[in-house]
Amino acid sequence: MSIQSLDLSKEFPRSPRTTLGGFVIAGRTLDKCRAVLNGTAGEYHFDCPLDNVFFDFAGISAEAFKEKAASGADDAAIAAWIQELTSSLTTEQIVQWNNDLRCKRVSEMPIELQVFLESYIPENLPEGRVVYYWFDIYDIEEGRI
Repeated sequence: MSIQSLDLSKEFPRSPRTTLGGFVIAGRTLDKCRAVLNGTAGEYHFDCPLDNVFFDFAGISAEAFKEKAASGADDAAIAAWIQELTSSLTTEQIVQWNNDLRCKRVSEMPIELQVFLESYIPENLPEGRVVYYWFDIYDIEEGRI
């Protein structure tokens, strides 16, 4: 079965704010996974710390996610699969988790990530751009905001 994917050396994955199956990060993770499977990931990495935030909350392994993506399942099928695997989570838990991440400030992140971002932000974002939330880093760098 053919796997449709973006060429991430030429275009960006979805914003981490975009939901798939009701979860932020999941669509971006899928874009990167498919690109890795097709050899078009460019500088993007699947199973990175951002992806693992989603995997840890959803209780899905990177290996299982990659296997499902490799089956050629489209976005709707992947979303349904995610929802099936996360059926023990309440709507309230998912909404709270999504909103926590959408509004997570760099200062609220683990210190290792704060240290990493202290140099990453000035090296990779336009000078003078203010980062209010963690997801801003991706969206500024990729030209969405």
